[in-house]
Amino acid sequence: MDVNRVRQILSSSADIEVTYNGASVWIDGLHEDGQMATVHLRGPLEERTVIDIKELKEQ
Repeated sequence: MDVNRVRQILSSSADIEVTYNGASVWIDGLHEDGQMATVHLRGPLEERTVIDIKELKEQ
């Protein structure tokens, strides 16, 4: 995924499904470098992970 699409998803009120390694995730924020984002799995677990945005896929 590119940085512009990540920004669009973050600013949208729509529920846009995004996956990381096949798991559905919420994007919590984009880092200042524009290459990394903080995400967490959808559901009860709130564990956050920092990943390269290129590994995100929109469904």
